[in-house]
Amino acid sequence: MILRSAIDSLASVLFSAPCLICGQTLANASRIPICGLCLSEFERIADPLCACCGRPLVAPSPAAPGAEAPAEQRTELVCRLCRASFYAFDRARSFAIYNRALSEAILLLKYEQVTSLADWFGARLAQMAIDAAPAWKVGVIVPVPLHRDRRRERGYNQAELIARSVARRLKLRLDSELLVRIKPRPPQLVLSRAEHWKSVRGAYDTREGMKIDNTRVLLVDDVFTTGATLDACSRALKKAGASKVFGLTVGRVRSGTAAAITMPAGEENPATKLNRKRIYKR
Repeated sequence: MILRSAIDSLASVLFSAPCLICGQTLANASRIPICGLCLSEFERIADPLCACCGRPLVAPSPAAPGAEAPAEQRTELVCRLCRASFYAFDRARSFAIYNRALSEAILLLKYEQVTSLADWFGARLAQMAIDAAPAWKVGVIVPVPLHRDRRRERGYNQAELIARSVARRLKLRLDSELLVRIKPRPPQLVLSRAEHWKSVRGAYDTREGMKIDNTRVLLVDDVFTTGATLDACSRALKKAGASKVFGLTVGRVRSGTAAAITMPAGEENPATKLNRKRIYKR
């Protein structure tokens, strides 16, 4: 511990670098350029939450119906949408609330090529999958794909990088070719809930010739906004024969808030110096 502290102190002097979220000098040697204080602002999602979609619940909702369900499931809390079987996926969970700190970190991964964050996020999602075992036992991990034009423009798919980290830690097969996005995302900066659902309707399909009969799939993405993307991907996977689809995302937009989080009016982040016009061209 003493040696580690000495190494961190020496590294901070010899290789001083700013936190790419707040701009403060990093005090410790780290593979990700984010300080401990900003990391502590990631608001982990904890109980109570919906047993199906993982939505944080302010107050307990009624338990899932069905007296025939196993005793351990009869007390599960289920949100209004999941009681109506609204989503096509079977279960979904997210690492943290999509607040300003987490949104800045995800933007760094998506647009500034800070790809070390993919491994950091992947480690957290992998642990969530381990904690959910054996109920979340799956045979393949699939990232939510980008449209080919967006993939070409960005150079990589951030969801694929995160999924690769998860697959490596869980020692499971990663299939980045199974799903394809066949319809591009609309150019608008921010979409309403209805627009978001419309934009992904029929946007995903499985690649011709790919077989997934009776396969349990783990979908990985960066942000759960309305659930529309995971839903559309799940419908495509189940149409192709998947028996179960589980979803893991890094962030989850809190109900009633917009997905695009920016600095307050008149205030610009001094650390990232990001081209906002490019960032929000999604």
